[in-house]
Amino acid sequence: MTNTATVANADLPLYGELGMTFMQFPIVRNLQDSDAEVVVSGVPFDMATTGRPGSRLGPQGVRQASANLIWEGARWPWDFALDDHLKVADSGNVLFRHGEPQTMVDALTGHIGSILKSGKSALTFGGDHFISLPILRAYAVEHGPVALIHVDAHTDTYSGGSQYDHGTIFHHAVEEGLIDTEHSIQIGIRTAYDKKNHPFEVLDAAWVGDHSAADVVERIRQRTGDKKVYLSFDIDGIDPAFAPGTGTPVAAGISIDCALKMVRGLQGLDLIGMDLVEVAPAYDHAEITCLAGATLALEYLYVLAANKQQK
Repeated sequence: MTNTATVANADLPLYGELGMTFMQFPIVRNLQDSDAEVVVSGVPFDMATTGRPGSRLGPQGVRQASANLIWEGARWPWDFALDDHLKVADSGNVLFRHGEPQTMVDALTGHIGSILKSGKSALTFGGDHFISLPILRAYAVEHGPVALIHVDAHTDTYSGGSQYDHGTIFHHAVEEGLIDTEHSIQIGIRTAYDKKNHPFEVLDAAWVGDHSAADVVERIRQRTGDKKVYLSFDIDGIDPAFAPGTGTPVAAGISIDCALKMVRGLQGLDLIGMDLVEVAPAYDHAEITCLAGATLALEYLYVLAANKQQK
């Protein structure tokens, strides 16, 4: 029998208790008492999806796939073990009332705000890309407008759509002054957008395919400079040959090798947060999309650890 009081109060995630943490990092319940420098969170939300649903199970899939990465003490090509230089904890999934999107917005904004106020940074697993908007709202309160590195097949700057739409998030983020557009860049785009009035620099997928990962990194560095940088990575930025498990796959994307080299190349930038979104395990094969997402997130953590050693 369903415990209606518990579900109504969102005391438990709709999709069950946390089965395992990302990379078997310790669970954190009290942010203020934790010595973690980075807090992992999951947001099992896909009500803003316009294509195939299913990314609400993305956090579970990415955490589960991370089991394939745990055995490697010092991950290639790094020459140190992550745990020796960076403290990471997993806070589980953000709780909200499923079927009521605004409760997710409020809960996620508050949760990320609590992470930042406790002096930590956030690594967040979606869920669909709409979760980036409440996250950026929390970041803007703490840091002001941030430089955005956005990897995606779509610009997500469309002005149409409903109040909750994963294709309009960066339109609203720009309108709300959450993003420093002069220092932001989008990578891997291969769908239509208004090029004349577009607020971001774009390295489309064809350009990326014709250049090296080092060229992409150089353009990113030129664009972001010394600004505080937030990385939003939609897994459909990756070609569906490498990441089929997503709601809106688009052919001719970037390779996972290129994507990992890009993330690795962000070393030295003032990175303050990341989200990894749109992993939909129901459309995956042999966990390759979940593994791609987990690997990208782990690579980001290694970049943070490397940056910490350079200070």
